[in-house]
Amino acid sequence: MHRSPFWEAWTLDPEVIFLNHGSFGACPREVLAYQQHLRQQLERQPLRFLGREIEARLDEARSVLATFVGADPTDLAFVPNATTGVNAVLRSLDLQAGDELLTTNQEYNACRNALNYVAERSGATIVIADIPFPVPSPDTIVQAVCSKLSDQTRLVLLDHVVSQTALILPIAEIIAMLNSQGIESLIDGAHAPGMIPLDLRSLGATYYTGNCHKWLCAPKGAAFLYVQAERQPHIHPTTISHGRNDPRTTRSRFHLEFDWMGTGDPTAYLSVPKAIEYLGSLLPTGWTGLMEHNHHLAITARQSLSQILEIATPCPDEMLGSMATLPLPDGDAQKLYQHLWQDFNLEVPIIPFPAAPQRLIRISAQLYNTLPEYEFLGKTLRSIL
Repeated sequence: MHRSPFWEAWTLDPEVIFLNHGSFGACPREVLAYQQHLRQQLERQPLRFLGREIEARLDEARSVLATFVGADPTDLAFVPNATTGVNAVLRSLDLQAGDELLTTNQEYNACRNALNYVAERSGATIVIADIPFPVPSPDTIVQAVCSKLSDQTRLVLLDHVVSQTALILPIAEIIAMLNSQGIESLIDGAHAPGMIPLDLRSLGATYYTGNCHKWLCAPKGAAFLYVQAERQPHIHPTTISHGRNDPRTTRSRFHLEFDWMGTGDPTAYLSVPKAIEYLGSLLPTGWTGLMEHNHHLAITARQSLSQILEIATPCPDEMLGSMATLPLPDGDAQKLYQHLWQDFNLEVPIIPFPAAPQRLIRISAQLYNTLPEYEFLGKTLRSIL
C-alpha cells in the first residue's frame, strides 16, 4: 500500500495500518532523539539537572508552549496528561451540597469518573445535558447545555473535542454565556492542541487542560493546565509536595506546587518546544497548513467510508478536526475491533455508544496517513458487515 512521504518521520510498525493517532498520539523520531539527549544530560548529572536547572528549563519550555496556545506563561503548569489536569481542578474546588456540576452525555469517561468522585464526597449534584448524535449543527449543542443551567450551577465540564464522536464542541459560545452568569468552566481539551488553533486568552475559560502528546506529537506524559490568575491560589496539584511551603516569593505558588510534585522524568515537558518546532517545519505553511491538511484528510476519508459503507455522515464537516466518526450497524464493538486488528492489521477504534447508533468507528488523520488506507478500511468493513 502506498505510504505517505512523511511515514519515515515516525517509528510506527510498518506492518500496521495505523488510523488511531487520536488515542495516544505518536512521537516522531527527531523529537524522541531530542528527548533521549535530555535524558542523557539528566542521568549524567541528576543534581544539576533536577536540583539547579529544572525551573529555568521548565520556564523556557512553558514560554514556547504559551505562545503556541495563546496564553501567558504565568497561567500554565505542566501536568502528565489532561485527566490529571481535570482532577487537579475538581479536587481543589470547595464544593457544597446543593451545588450543580453540569456536563454532557458525551463527556470522556475518565473525567466523568472524577466528576462523580467529587460529587459523591461533597454532596453536589451532577446535571447532564444530552447532546444528540447525529447532530445537525453547533447551535443544537449550545442550546442543550444552556438549557440545563440554573442558579445552582457551580461549574460546567466540557470536552473541547469529544473522544467518542470526534465533535468539536462550540465552547467559545458556551463559555461566553457562562462568564456572563459568573459560572466557572473547566474544558478538557485533550485532543485540541495541534488539532485546532487555540487562543486561551480570548477563549475565556476558567480552567483549560490539553495534551501535548496527542496532536502536538510530544513524548508521552506531556500536557498542560491553564488556570486564570485569580483562581490560581485555590488550585493545587493532586500530589502535594515541597512547593506547598516553599518560602520563596520570586516564583508563584502555582508554579512552585505544580513544577515539583516529586522525583520524575521531566523530559517529556522539556521536549514540547522541539515537537512544536519540528511538526511546524514539515509543511511550507507550518502549523496552519498541518492542521488544514489533517482536517481535509479526515473529511475526505470520512466521505470515502460513507460512500463505501452507504452510511450517512452524522455531523457537518465544520464540526470536525483531524478525527471523524461514523455509526455502524449494531453488534459487538470489541469483537469487530479485534477482528480488524488481528486479521487485517488495521488499528482503528470501534467505540461502544450508549444510544443508537450503539457502535461507532473513529478514524484519525495525521501526516503519515494516506487516503488508500481508509479506502482499504472501508472495503474491509463492507466485506465483514
